[in-house]
Amino acid sequence: MESTAVVQNTKRESRKKLTIIDCDIHMPTIREAVIAYLPRHYREQIDTFGMRLPTQGAMYLNGAKGGIMQEQQFPMDGTPADLLAYFRKEHLDKYRVEHAILTGLGDYAIQTTPDADYAAALCTAYNNYMIDHYISGDPRVKGSIMIPKQDPLLAAKEIDRIGGHPGIVQVISSNGAEKPYGHRFYYPIYEACERHGLPFAVHVSMEGIGINHPPTGAGYVNHYIEYRMARTQIMMAHLASMIFEGVFQRFPTLKFVMIEAGILWIAPYIWRMDQDWKALRSQTPWVKEPPSEIVRKHVRFTSQPIEIPPDESLFLPLLKSMHGDTNLCFASDYPHWDFDHPFKSFPKLDDELKDRIFYQNAAELYGLPPRRSESEAENEAEGTTK
Repeated sequence: MESTAVVQNTKRESRKKLTIIDCDIHMPTIREAVIAYLPRHYREQIDTFGMRLPTQGAMYLNGAKGGIMQEQQFPMDGTPADLLAYFRKEHLDKYRVEHAILTGLGDYAIQTTPDADYAAALCTAYNNYMIDHYISGDPRVKGSIMIPKQDPLLAAKEIDRIGGHPGIVQVISSNGAEKPYGHRFYYPIYEACERHGLPFAVHVSMEGIGINHPPTGAGYVNHYIEYRMARTQIMMAHLASMIFEGVFQRFPTLKFVMIEAGILWIAPYIWRMDQDWKALRSQTPWVKEPPSEIVRKHVRFTSQPIEIPPDESLFLPLLKSMHGDTNLCFASDYPHWDFDHPFKSFPKLDDELKDRIFYQNAAELYGLPPRRSESEAENEAEGTTK
């Protein structure tokens, strides 16, 4: 009979080997291969004038080598298959990722140009590239639909075009926007999301770039660290807008995913919304439930970047207050410089909570199957590398 210590060690090793779902992955692309998907007239324009897109990097990163996307790690002189092989080895296999959610394969700058037709063509090109080279290349890879949100009708058309693909799990948009996402301007997008059972995700990026409004209510900032601190302000505005404009009453099955905006600030923010809703509910009588309850039912969050309090005893109570046990999904933000290591990023969690955050919450959100056994995952990983 095994000793208690041996049994405990065996269970501990088994827990360590559990697979995970990573909900924020940024794969680089071979630009020439993407451009090949565009209509001829756009290919000729790019050949003559370049991509004609505003850039976040030029404004806040001063053209740093590699920028925030550490693409120099990838074999950028190779093929899309080479990029996928590198990603498979350095992330999927290395960290036992059972499902990897690509969040915005194309540059979010696509959503900042006033030329909506060009934006739509670029979205289609990037989406087709993603399906052909990444989703089709490994069953663990899932995709987000890049949309031309400047024109919600064109965005809905793109969602309808590929929203039924089994490897597509959500629709993606940047945090930077012309209007808060509760505005009725965006309703065609939400209607299309509901038609296909897809969450609507917003990823921090492009605040104050191109046609989008400044990154803060006080205007523009000078340094990248200020820019990072300001992103949460805009995500707060989008969340309040969607709740109080009645988006979730009009679209009762819609899920809203907030990506890379931090997490612990959400607890005091929903407390504040609940308090003000009680005092001001005569202005928004269609909001029948406390905002915290709407958040619990309709909003999901990804973990990176995690705010770790100086006193770690505060972490779990705040996590509980923002419904982390059911609404938080793990994200690494691979391969950015502030990547969160799947095995080192969180304070100590009990097994049930860890399982919810690292797998079950995302599986429920995206309609993914239950976790496979370790042997099944290993066999598939070996099969894809042969």
